[in-house]
Order: sequence, then structure tokens, then C-alpha cells
Amino acid sequence: MVLEIYLDLFSQPCRSVYIFAKKNNIQFDFKKLSLMSGEQYGEEFGKINILRKAPAIRDGDFCLAESVAIMMYLVEKYKTPDHWYPADLQKRARVNEYLSWQHSALRPHGSKIFWLKLMIPKVMGVEVPQEKMDAALEDLDGSLKLVEEKFLQDRPFIIGDQISLADLVAIVEIMQPVGAGLDVFETRPKLSAWRDRVRDAIGSDLFDESHQGILSAQEMAKSMDGSKLQHFKSKIMKRFL
Repeated sequence: MVLEIYLDLFSQPCRSVYIFAKKNNIQFDFKKLSLMSGEQYGEEFGKINILRKAPAIRDGDFCLAESVAIMMYLVEKYKTPDHWYPADLQKRARVNEYLSWQHSALRPHGSKIFWLKLMIPKVMGVEVPQEKMDAALEDLDGSLKLVEEKFLQDRPFIIGDQISLADLVAIVEIMQPVGAGLDVFETRPKLSAWRDRVRDAIGSDLFDESHQGILSAQEMAKSMDGSKLQHFKSKIMKRFL
């Protein structure tokens, strides 16, 4: 049975899994989900992932959720090149350090900007208080500074001279606010140069294809029916406002 991967490329973790599988020539059946339409709550997907989140995989009778766990599974099963998740104890620990940190730092802050700057005002028609936006921008700026000063430092990539899972997870998160119209690279030459190296290491075609949807989000928002988000509205308001 072909590996099945359930994805919505508007989601940062989904993009990381998609890029990793494609870059490493892992054959899979792309099962497309629309998270904004609530397809993750369907009966069939519930059999794949009771957590109701994407990405998720089904490999024969084995189902797995959570992007980091999925990529580590793919690393082991398909024996991908060592630089992604090095065998060297200390290099691997550095990858794990970044992956552990980003869940409660960069990821929520980048996501929050996407919703506050684009989805809530443009699609849901709800005004975002300026103090909420200012606080979110400050949080994101703090996380981006840590990416540069703590995790990247003066290295080409987070753990050295080659791309790893840490860089892949970082770039998809940082591209999320870019999709909302906030160019986080404009005043950060160090981060911008790293972005270009990551894009080259992934391959420009694959990088651009994977981010095509999120970078078109502003145009999408103009025509999107806000009623599709009504089943999320209270949850979104509680989370972001």
C-alpha cells in the first residue's frame, strides 16, 4: 500500500512534511484536506487521526499524527540523508532543541499575525484592536531575533553547513506572516540570506510550489466566503482576540 499523507498546504506543518517527502523522493498519495472548511472533522479522517489535525499519515495499518513525529518516522523508514536529522549526538540535539522551542514560540506568533492581519479583518469582517496587533508584532519580533541570535548565529544553517529539519520547520513558519502581507525579511538581511540558502537547498521550484497557496492568501481572502469559518469563529476569537 502506498504511503498516504493528509495535507493542507495553507498549514505550516503540512508544508514541512510535504517538502520533506518530495525533496527526498518519498512516494506518497497526497490526500488533500481543507482545514478552513472543517474537513478534518469528517468521519473518514477521524479514522486516520482522532486528534482532527493535519498533517497525518497512513502507512498500511499504521497511522501517525504531528509533523515532527511524521518527519522523524520518514527519516528512519526511508533512510534519508544524514544532514536532515544527523546521527551525530550533538548535532541531533541541536535539531531537537529548535524543534522543541518553536512549538511555543515562533509557531504561535507567526500564526497569530496571519489571523490578526488577514483572516479576521478581511474574511471574518471583525476589527482587530491595534493593541492586539502591536503585541503580536512584538512577540513575533522577539522570536525572530532568537532565530537569528540563538539558533542561527553566524552559521549558514541552524546546525551548520547543511540544511536540517530545524531549518525546514523554521522557514515554513516564518513564511506564514509573509502570506498575510508582512515581509519579515525586509529589515533582516541575515534572516533574508538564510531564507535564500534554505530555498536553494530545498530547490526553488519545490519551495515556490509549496508556498504558492499561502503567498496568494491575500487574493484568496478577497473572494473567500467568511461563512465557511463560522464553525470556527468562537474558537478563533477566544484564541486570538
